[in-house]
Amino acid sequence: MPGPGIRFRRMIEMEKRISGHTGLLALFGTPVGHSGSPAMYNFSFQHDGLDYAYMAFDVNVEQMPKAFETIKLLKMRGGNFTMPCKNIAAELVDQLSPAAEIIGACNVFVNDDGVITGHITDGVGFVKNLELNGFDVKGKKTVVLGAGGAATAIQVQLALDGAKEVKIFNPKDEFYQRAEGTKKKLAKHCPDCLVTIEDLEDKEKLAEAVGDCDIVINATIMGMKPYEDVTLIDKSLFRKDLVVADTVYNPEKTRMILEAEEAGCKAIGGVGMLQQQGAVNYELFVGKKMPLEEYQKFQAEQAK
Repeated sequence: MPGPGIRFRRMIEMEKRISGHTGLLALFGTPVGHSGSPAMYNFSFQHDGLDYAYMAFDVNVEQMPKAFETIKLLKMRGGNFTMPCKNIAAELVDQLSPAAEIIGACNVFVNDDGVITGHITDGVGFVKNLELNGFDVKGKKTVVLGAGGAATAIQVQLALDGAKEVKIFNPKDEFYQRAEGTKKKLAKHCPDCLVTIEDLEDKEKLAEAVGDCDIVINATIMGMKPYEDVTLIDKSLFRKDLVVADTVYNPEKTRMILEAEEAGCKAIGGVGMLQQQGAVNYELFVGKKMPLEEYQKFQAEQAK
């Protein structure tokens, strides 16, 4: 725990940064206590001299209508939605970007004079992070675990960016039906990409798909607190020419990522996705490029 001197200096810094005119942005979802978004956005606002503050609020699906009333009442500039609130958010905003409308989910909102627009940037941030790690999705066979908001955004972006196959694995729940809708939409918009849907409980089909793909992607909450010890892919399926990617960023390395590294796979955690997605979101919020390089240097210093 920081000493009294450090806490006092932080209070002084906060008093200097927060004013009666400070605009509010926030993250909504559950759980949010692990989120790196407040640190990233608040650093960027302070770096750029912008009078905004970003917070995180633990909100479930049932509470989202009230959350939207609060967003409008407080005239919040914008913010983000995380699991499990991305789909319900798309029903509550005033309008959706074209991509968000196709997907039926949004992870970003921007409030322009009382009109709230929902955007989806999960897929863009994820694919950009793959590219920065040397993986081009064009022509590749992909396996995506999950069919929620983030998973759907990634599936759509993979198809739009030229993936050869997108094999979706999800339990047979309401999200499975959503995946069937995604398949139909992609058949129309990306006819060159083969999209299939299988039950995540069918371990034989999952093993077959992983054995035949170029990259396997976890887009579920498995690996995140309180599921740190859970992985959906048996480590016996990993091989050195397989790329393994996760959307979970806290912990920075999930059990799946650690086991993939041990097997010699190229393993890509979720932190980079968060940062690349954050850069896109930041520009939507304030119309400026995010000082991502400076934030990464700041993180490195804090980790010492």
